[in-house]
Amino acid sequence: MFEKRIGNYLLPPGIDIFERGWLSANNIFLYGDEDVSLVDSGYCVHQQLTVDLVAHALKQHGLSSISKVVNTHLHSDHCGGNAVLAKQFGCAIWIPEAEASAVQYWDHDLLSFQQLGQDCPRFTHQGLLVPGEEIILGRYRWQILSAPGHDNHSVMLYQEQHQILISADALWEAGFGVIFPELWGEGGFEEVAQTLELIERLPVALVIPGHGKPFTNVKQSLETAKSRLDYLASDADRNARHGAKVLLKYKLLEWRSKEMTAVHQWMGATPVLESIRKQLNMATEDFQEWLPQALVKSNAAVIEQDRLVNLD
Repeated sequence: MFEKRIGNYLLPPGIDIFERGWLSANNIFLYGDEDVSLVDSGYCVHQQLTVDLVAHALKQHGLSSISKVVNTHLHSDHCGGNAVLAKQFGCAIWIPEAEASAVQYWDHDLLSFQQLGQDCPRFTHQGLLVPGEEIILGRYRWQILSAPGHDNHSVMLYQEQHQILISADALWEAGFGVIFPELWGEGGFEEVAQTLELIERLPVALVIPGHGKPFTNVKQSLETAKSRLDYLASDADRNARHGAKVLLKYKLLEWRSKEMTAVHQWMGATPVLESIRKQLNMATEDFQEWLPQALVKSNAAVIEQDRLVNLD
């Protein structure tokens, strides 16, 4: 059997990692004799690639189908492929317990998609991830851990025997995801700190993050994350500006290129950006001028012939 190593860590059998980039979250394919599961399903514009990745893995391992899709949280880059996977493979969808009502009634006020200016095809759920309980994914038993901060309903998954943490956006190799609850007044800085402290208490040999490559130097990543948290928490406007830039960059990854008038229209129609504009006490025209230019100054985009163009 082909051995898969991440640094000095030998990945145990029954786990494949599909590293996807930033528009679609990473997928973790976990397979065994009794269960085949996928953790997170990517963004909807990449849904055919998600289906193809799963189909290829099934064929490679001589499997017939997947049993379930498990979402660490319900941001569109983590659950945008749910509907197509359920249709294609007849699999169950499992979501964090706190999101049950939002998904059942497809409540746009509780779900983040419209708030963040993103898309997600409607899906239904058949199972709930309850923090403190365990779940079988592939051939291993995983602990479900509450991980508020980036999203206050997010969970992580921890495999004690092999000391693997599926951290979603609670911890990346060089930070963590945008602290979105802070952007709509729910608080999140303290929750991020508590989640980082939880990770620090766990014996973790490998972290599989929501974005970026898996990593083994967990101590260094935690130090980086704590430093990043201190920087953002020291100035709420700093976190708001960062969140705005990330949201526009994410949308630009989808667009690749967009007329500036359409960019401004999207900004005006995205509720969380309007909240950020008000928090920063900026006039609409000033905000619409500042945000694209902020991406340009960060070398994340250029403006050419009145179009905002993505730079990778």
